[in-house]
Amino acid sequence: MSTLAYDGGAMLGRQLRRIRNNPGLLILTQTMPITMLLFFGYVFGSALAMPGAEYRSFLVPGLLVATAANGIMTGMFQAAQDTHRGVMDRFRTLPMSRAAVPLGQAAADLVVTAAGTVPFLLVGLAVGWRIEGSAYEAAGALGLLLLFRFATTWVGIFLGLLTRNEEAAGQLGGATFVLPLLSNAYIPTDGLPGWLRTLAEWNPISALTTALRDLFGNAPVPDGAAWPVAHPIAGSLAWCAVLLAVFAPLAVGRYARGALNNG
Repeated sequence: MSTLAYDGGAMLGRQLRRIRNNPGLLILTQTMPITMLLFFGYVFGSALAMPGAEYRSFLVPGLLVATAANGIMTGMFQAAQDTHRGVMDRFRTLPMSRAAVPLGQAAADLVVTAAGTVPFLLVGLAVGWRIEGSAYEAAGALGLLLLFRFATTWVGIFLGLLTRNEEAAGQLGGATFVLPLLSNAYIPTDGLPGWLRTLAEWNPISALTTALRDLFGNAPVPDGAAWPVAHPIAGSLAWCAVLLAVFAPLAVGRYARGALNNG
């Protein structure tokens, strides 16, 4: 465990330096959620039945979760880029834990996400969003958000190691934009057709979005929803546990077998 912690810390530092040396990508990923908040909040908000300020309060938790789900895209692209350029092969020749490289990438992404959440929340406050719950509940909401980002990053790392091509990973990662659209991140699901509502409410994004809205005090838990949305905190924790239990071992195993697959 101490070896994993030491090696993982080294890989964490490497990933943070990599992000620092690519400020353009960092700025883009951090400003995109703010741009979406302003666009959706004022353009779409005026077209919905909710008052604009109320819709923005409804929207902020959804955009937070949609941004967290982008861990799939960023994890996939970075892992595929390192694999395609031979960086992973060089790491495998080093005497270190096989879990250190994917763990370092996931941990670095978590640090960047936590830092990037601050300006988004400040803009949310500026456009009318408020935390109506307690500080304890708000801290729990942010903890759930970061846990979900950590879990989705492992999904992306595995897929990136699987594709082994940064171009393919970029195209596949772009498809993840659809996931928040099939959820309650942007609109309530109670007006959707039955089958589509069921699909949307079993989307992990819906459970976490509902949990954040409930903990922030922005919207109550909807009646008659599927189990993950009706029990959003338990549902969010269950989805995170499933994603981590499935994809973390898969990512580590795929990384460890990479040298054999390349041969």
